[in-house]
Amino acid sequence: MAKHSKRFRNALKVADLTKEYALKDAVTTLAQFPKAKFDETVELSFRLGVDPTQGDQMVRGTTPLPHGSGKKVRVLVFTDDPEAALAAGADVAGLKDIIEKVLAGWMEFDIAVSTTAAMKEVRAVARVLGPKGLMPNPKSGTVTDNIAQAIKEVKAGRVEFKMDKAANLGVPVGKRSFTTEQLNENIAAVINSVGKSKPASLKGRFILSATLSASMSPGIALATSEYSKF
Repeated sequence: MAKHSKRFRNALKVADLTKEYALKDAVTTLAQFPKAKFDETVELSFRLGVDPTQGDQMVRGTTPLPHGSGKKVRVLVFTDDPEAALAAGADVAGLKDIIEKVLAGWMEFDIAVSTTAAMKEVRAVARVLGPKGLMPNPKSGTVTDNIAQAIKEVKAGRVEFKMDKAANLGVPVGKRSFTTEQLNENIAAVINSVGKSKPASLKGRFILSATLSASMSPGIALATSEYSKF
């Protein structure tokens, strides 16, 4: 049997990792785990009951977090009017010049937003941004003509989620420094948003399991009752 880290062994002293926890109990338990030397990201991971090979069962979307993600979000805007985007809070804005930088390997941003008109040219970086989950997309609200609103939402803590090829989904829900109340409300919002993204073609259970963890902690299984309605 592989040796567990000291942090993991200490976590076992405050939690029974073989059982499932109600949401509030899971958050309280996570708060009791040994902390790392940095402010860890708290993530909620889902195992979904969809067939990832079926195009109509792809799961992706966005959700606003009531208390934000705790992360400073650097926003890039592809637009013919960079001055307006910068005035609205974008960190970087432009079009042909930015496309050339991205194609040359520049990636100093967290979220890319594009105007509808700019998308014709932005498609040139799809092969670079697509695999990294950074390509602007209408479904995630990052292709829009209301650039100011999009910047405001992503800066305030709107997070994007997308299922992987194994039908797993991970969503950041805050930081270890958040209060238990802040994490509870953020997590409830994420469960609700992911649940509502259930594909219409799916007949069985959508959310099979959900696990709460921090960057350096073991996972805590959430009770089925927290997401069974989905």
